[in-house]
Amino acid sequence: MKNRLRVLRAERAWSQQDLAERLGVSRQSVNAIETGRYDPSLPLAFRIADVFGLKIEDVFANPSREDAQ
Repeated sequence: MKNRLRVLRAERAWSQQDLAERLGVSRQSVNAIETGRYDPSLPLAFRIADVFGLKIEDVFANPSREDAQ
């Protein structure tokens, strides 16, 4: 699943550790999500969107839906 996590984090000048603390996860988890090695659980995806004040679809993209457009 593609995501805009790295861009959104950079816009706020947050480190991976800063975001991890806001989400209650490890820095390694943030890194794995950013690099696409791990897809977050639905509750975590909603927490991520909430931290950035966005809708979940503004943070995460469904690759199969992108191909259809």
